[in-house]
Order: sequence, then C-alpha cells, then structure tokens
Amino acid sequence: MAGIRKGKCYREIQRAYTRKSKFRNKAYIKSVPTHKIIRFVMGDPNKKYNTNIEIVCLEDIQLRHNAIESARQVINRRLNKHIGATNYLYEIRMYPHHILRENKMLTGAGSDRMQTGMQRAFGRTVGSAAQVKRNKTMMKISFDKKGRTFVIDAIKVGFSKLPCRYKLMESSS
Repeated sequence: MAGIRKGKCYREIQRAYTRKSKFRNKAYIKSVPTHKIIRFVMGDPNKKYNTNIEIVCLEDIQLRHNAIESARQVINRRLNKHIGATNYLYEIRMYPHHILRENKMLTGAGSDRMQTGMQRAFGRTVGSAAQVKRNKTMMKISFDKKGRTFVIDAIKVGFSKLPCRYKLMESSS
C-alpha cells in the first residue's frame, strides 16, 4: 500500500491542464475529487472584534487540501481551548481549485508487462490544491486584544503543517 505522495511533489505552481466538458468524451478529467476542508469560517461571525491578524503568503506556492485541513484543525482547536468558541472569528481565504493528477507506475517483478508507460499519461485525479500567489491573504483571525498571545501561538503551531513562509499583518478596528 503506497498511500499519497510527499507534499513537495506538488508544491510548485503548475499550469492547470484540465478540461471539464459537458460532453463526456471531450472531458479529460472524468471526476473531480472532493476536498477535505470541512469549514472555511469558524468561531462567532456575528460578534464585533477589535483586532485582526491576516496571514499573508510570502511566495507563490501550491498547498494541498489535506495540508490546509491539518493546519485548520490545529489552529481552530487551540483557539477553542485557550480563547473560547465564541471569542474569535477564523476564516480560510484560499480554496483548492487546482486538481492534482498522478500517473501511477508499477514497480517490482513482472510489472513491465502491466504498464503502458507514457502512453495515455494524463493521470488520475488524486486530490486538489489551492494555488496561493505571493502577498495574498491565506487566513484571517479576528479576536479581542487580550487573546493575542494565544492566537500567535496557535498560528505558529498550525503553520508548521504548511510548507510556506508567511508573515502576520495585524490591524485594529
């Protein structure tokens, strides 16, 4: 059982070579996989907050949906635990539109008679990724000023799951 490839295989932004057509025989991608991101808005959206932190990407990068979901879970859990479920608003501002494909190759004894090699090598869909450009906001957290240290700590722990450099842009309202 091989599992999924490492994240560095999909880190660089690639031009999307996808075609989803209303005519089945002209569609290159037969099925679009669902992404693993459960929620894009967490916390209390109705409350007014006096501090915002935007997490801005410092490089062009492609982030897989399972990495985004992993960071989301860690950040949301830490905010819930330390600040409380109704004292913050956490938004994810990126969406995994890009479909990742893989041309799986067999290895081992006798596999030379099983493969087609590069013939029909478009690949099967294995997941989706968000293409994030430089200086774009990836996530935004709104909260009250007293919870700032917990928010910064949650961001540091959560972003250890993502393979990108980031900066924090803080503003008060």
